[in-house]
Order: sequence, then structure tokens, then C-alpha cells
Amino acid sequence: MLHPHAVEMICHASHGDPFSILGPHAASAGKISVRCFLPSATQVAVVNSQNENLGLLNERADGFFEGRVKAAPSDAYRLQVSWADGHTSLLDDPYRFPVVLGEMDVWLLGEGTHLRPFEVLGGHPDTMLGVAGTRFAVWAPNASRVSVVGDFNFWDGRRHPMRLRRECGVWELFLPGVSVGSLYKFEIRTQNGEVLPARSDPYALQAELRPATANVVRQLPAKIAPSSQRQAANALDAPVSIYEVHLGSWRRVAEDGNRWLNWDELADTLVPYAQDMGFTHLELMPVSEHPFDGSWGYQPIGLYAPTSRFGDASGFGRLVQRCHAADIGLILDWVPAHFPSDAHGLANFDGTHLYEYADPREGFHQDWNTLIYNLGRTEVSNFLVGNALYWLERFGVDGRRVDAVASMLYRDYSRQEGQWIPNAKGGRENLEAIEFLRRMNFIVGTERPGAITLAEESTSFPGVSRPPSADLQSGGLGFHYKWNMGWMHDTLQYAALDPVYRKHHQNQLTFGLMYAFSENFILPLSHDEVVHGKKSMLDKMPGDPWQRFANLRALYGYMWGYPGKKLLFMGCELAQPTEWADTGSLPWHLEGQSAHQGVQRLVRDLNRVYQSYPALHQQDVKPGGFEWISHNDAAQSIVAFTRWGEDGSCAVVVCNFTPVPRHGFRLGMPQDGEWAETINSDLAIYGGSGLANGSLHTSTQSAHHKPHSVVLTLPPLSTVILTKVAA
Repeated sequence: MLHPHAVEMICHASHGDPFSILGPHAASAGKISVRCFLPSATQVAVVNSQNENLGLLNERADGFFEGRVKAAPSDAYRLQVSWADGHTSLLDDPYRFPVVLGEMDVWLLGEGTHLRPFEVLGGHPDTMLGVAGTRFAVWAPNASRVSVVGDFNFWDGRRHPMRLRRECGVWELFLPGVSVGSLYKFEIRTQNGEVLPARSDPYALQAELRPATANVVRQLPAKIAPSSQRQAANALDAPVSIYEVHLGSWRRVAEDGNRWLNWDELADTLVPYAQDMGFTHLELMPVSEHPFDGSWGYQPIGLYAPTSRFGDASGFGRLVQRCHAADIGLILDWVPAHFPSDAHGLANFDGTHLYEYADPREGFHQDWNTLIYNLGRTEVSNFLVGNALYWLERFGVDGRRVDAVASMLYRDYSRQEGQWIPNAKGGRENLEAIEFLRRMNFIVGTERPGAITLAEESTSFPGVSRPPSADLQSGGLGFHYKWNMGWMHDTLQYAALDPVYRKHHQNQLTFGLMYAFSENFILPLSHDEVVHGKKSMLDKMPGDPWQRFANLRALYGYMWGYPGKKLLFMGCELAQPTEWADTGSLPWHLEGQSAHQGVQRLVRDLNRVYQSYPALHQQDVKPGGFEWISHNDAAQSIVAFTRWGEDGSCAVVVCNFTPVPRHGFRLGMPQDGEWAETINSDLAIYGGSGLANGSLHTSTQSAHHKPHSVVLTLPPLSTVILTKVAA
């Protein structure tokens, strides 16, 4: 007979090794000892696979049954249970099943090098010993007991305590009968005996809609093979024009309580809109599960779960498929820089600072009141690297845009002296984060060729989009692209100036070319630039209403002509007059107003031209793709430059940033022959004054150090893109 103290520990969910107590155990010849804990049961019998009674168990304590029964294969018996309410049921005993994790998985998890930890950790429907159920596994090495709780066991942490695999600190359990759609969490008892609020599964593949916080059992999505077509579309020499979207406020259904669109409705509306507008990629602000709408997804709890706001995870998969069917890539915003401290999340996960640094000088973000991942722990780094790979492999998304990289790279980020801890070498760099980013990018590059990573990084950290060394100990960080925050700040500051003052700030247009090819840059006009009092893009522009629209059109033309991939936040193509608000839909009624319609039409045409002319995209990240024609005409606030394709084709971009038309402007040209306006942001169809140039033929009169030139009319506040007419 089992010692009473052991029985008491099981009944009070304080035993750390339930498999040593519960389930089948060897007894005398021809007998086995079976123990189970089934609160509210009145009688328990053991039966074999043919439902033949092998013996009754005795109740030792309330819900705890023990007894010796006829020997049967330990993988074949079941429990026939009579309950206090009068009904009976036939149950498979979870404690007769073998270990969940294989030895190789245990070793790799313990080492922190399992490339795909999401395949073994979390809750996965499976079959063991011919019985259908779900295998659960969670890393909580410092817990004294972990239980699976859910809608299948009354959320009672006493019923299903887990087995600890001490080699890797993972608790595991196979629960027969638990199937897809079941709700679950993990209940954790700390080393000092405290039972923590139930934790969400860090590897959960789906979650309940907030404010509920349970996880949902679902099948792991099948692997999606990489596509050579997508690989080519993501390449450095491809046209990349990104439409950044916050799904919760792109469109809403006003007549249905201002509700969000679901994944399929988004596929039906967003995808064809982006395709019609000529964008090559969508970038979604974080779609991982997050508790607070107002965080826009940047404070995630469930990194492996597409948010339930728009439906289940399979719906998200269909959205990705629809994007690719329309030849549109999908990039997902990703937040490995920090996480929130909600009670059901990762903070103090097993009663210790498991995922975060313990010292707040390392582990707390003052700007966002969030916690910082302890990337020095291999298991934490592996959790995040695996997450990057998961979305690429299991949903086939094209890339990950990594948020707040600057905050990861520096230990003193947004901290005063004395509020941060130097690294092991005495410096300010976060060596663990640097190693993590290099490894993440290396794994993505080797395991998912053609997928891309993009860094939002605002400092001068060297080599963000350059490859690391072979041993990942030096060199670049390995990103494919970096957001050009310097270009964005300089350009928007210049565009906000009254044109009369722009002649004094010509360097804000030209300085960016000093470093334009030091990284593989994306030019971002993102959501961050149209919130929190920064004004909408249209409202940033100076002058009367006509000038504001003209300024904005000229700015977009300049951006699409400038070297670098493009990114525009939703609503900016509509010339939205007010800041973006995440609680409602974009002002789609503006499509019916001519001035706004004109800006939208211009963005559409800019995308078409950008894709159609290799000179405008093929060498976006190479110095050979750009050449100044005129950069020092500050008095007239004019800049002109040539964009070159690898085949020697070219396009000429001319910007007039004053409201004064420039008639008879002589411009040096890179090649002789006939030229035509491919884009003129002042055309009447865009809402402009309609000043245009017909066919342009070069003369042998030199200008701007070129042997050939043309005479142009430069419209007020405009960008003109000229391309050569085929002979």
C-alpha cells in the first residue's frame, strides 16, 4: 500500500513525480497495482481491451483509488468509472502511456539547438498506443509541479500533473481523448509551493479571443515548400513595393457593430486592392496573439498563434495562399525585442525569471513597460529562432520584419547612466542579442532560401544587412534589408518646410546619398509617422490645400524614383487628412473625392512604372544604379538624377520642390535620343495643374556636365520621371 503522505501529495497536487505514484506498477506474480486520482468518482474498475473486468480499485482518499488487479498489458487497460452524479464512463489512464519526447528531442531541447521546437513543445493532437489524444510539453525547469488544465478536466490542476524530463527541464503528458478544439493552459507550482495563475502555452498554435486567454488545441500546419517564384520576387534586384497594413483598422463592417473583417474577408478585399494598386508585398503589423488591442500587436503573448480576432489559424493560412495566388508577397511584423508582463504570459513563467533577464537594468524596457528576453539562455533564443522559422515554413510567408532592433543591440538603449549593465567586455553592445540575430538570420537563410528578413534599426550599427562570418562571431547581422530611418526623417522634415525655406535645406535631400548603399535599404513611410501627434502625410505638407496635395504627390514621386525598396502605410495612398486611428476603418469615402483619388491613382501608377522599368528597381541597393545630374540647385529647390538598370537602361527623375513652374529648364541627359514623360505628378488626372511635356528630343548642347540635354517645363511642386523612347 502507498504511504499516506504520497496519497496526500497527489490529492493536493504537490507531488513532483506523478508517474511514480499513478498508473500501473509491478506487484505480485499475475497482478499489477493500479492507482488513479479521479475526484467525484464513486467506483473505479480496471478493464482490459475487451472490457473484461480485471478488478475493482479501493478508494484510499477522496478521489484517490488504488488496488491490485489481474495482470494485463500496461498499454491495454482502461478505467471504468462511476461518478457521483450517476453516470459512468470508460477512460484511458494517462499514466499508463510512455514518454512523449524522444531522446534526440530531449537532447536538442536541453542543448537549446532544436531547430523546430514547435514540433515537440506545446499541445499536439497525436495517437499513442493506438489511442487518440493530445501530447503536451512545456519548458518550466524550476517548477515543482506542472499540470495541464482545460475544459476537459474542469480546469483542475490536481487531475493531470505532468512528468518532468530532468535532462531538459520539460514537463510532458499525453492526454487520451483530448482533441482539436479543446481549451487548455498550464498550472504551475513554484519551488516554494505557490500556485501561479494559469499560464498560456508559449508554443500554442491558437488562442481564444481576448479577453479570454486559454489556448486551443490544433494540428500543426503542414510544411509549405519554398517557391522559386517567391524567391525571385524577394530578391535584391526585384521591385519591392510594400503596403503596410494594420488588419484591425484597414476596413471594418460598420453595419455589423464596427466589427473586424475575418481572414477570408480580408483575402477577398485586401489582396485584390493591393494587387490593383500595384504593390508587390503586404506587410502586416503583428498578427501573433496579443491581449491589448491598443498595442497594435507589438506586445504579443502567443508568438506561434495567429490572432483569433480574425478567425482561426487555418483562415490565416488561406490569406497567405490568396496573396501568393495574386503574386503578392506577405511579410509579418515580428517582436523578439520585448514582451508584456500579463499574468498568463511568459513573465516569471515558472516562478523564476525564465524568459526575461532577472535584473531590471537588463530585463525591463522603460519605454514600453515590457520585459526583455534573456537571449543569453539558449532555450529562449531557440524559442525565438524557431518562431521565425515556424511562420516561414508552416504558413509560407515571405519574410519577417523585426521590430525595434536598435533596442536589442544596445544595453543602454533609452537608459540613463547607472541604469544599465555593461556587457562582459565592458561595452554597451548586447552581445547576446547580436549573436541571436546572426543565428536567426543564418537559420532563415539556410533553412528557408528565398525568405527575407527586414530590420527596423535606427542607429549606425554597421553591417545590419551584411552577412556574418562563417562562425557567426563577427561581420554583419545578416538581414536582407534595413529600414532607412535617416532618409525618412530628413525627407519628411524637408517636405514639411514652407517652400520658401527649402533652398536653405537642400542637404536634407542630398545627404542620404552619402550612405544610400551602405546597407540594403527600404524607404519607409510607416504607421509610426502618422500617429501620436505627428500628423497624417497630407497634414504634414505646407501651404494651401492645392499645394499640400501637390507637395504630397511630389514627395511620393521622389520616393519611388529614389534608390531603395518602398514601403507605404495604408491610408497614405488616399492622402488621409487625419492621423491613423486603430479603432475604426480607413476613410474609404475619400476614394470618391477627386484630390484624394488623384493621389491614389498616382501611387498606383508609380508602382506600375517602378515594376515595369528595371532601371528603377534592379540596382536599388547598388551604387551603380544611381547618378546625380543636378544636386546643388538649391536656389530653385530642384534635384535631378539618373537611375540605371544592369543592362544600361536608364530613367531620369527631376523634382521641383517650389510652387513656381520652371519653363525652359535645360537638363543634361545621360543618353541622346527621344524621351517621354512616364510619370508627371502634376497631371490633371492626379489633381495637378496639367503642365506637361510632350515628346522630348535631346540636343547636342551640353548641360550638367552631359553632352546632351533637353529643355523641360517643370511643373510646380512636382516630380517628373523620364524614360527613353525605343528607337
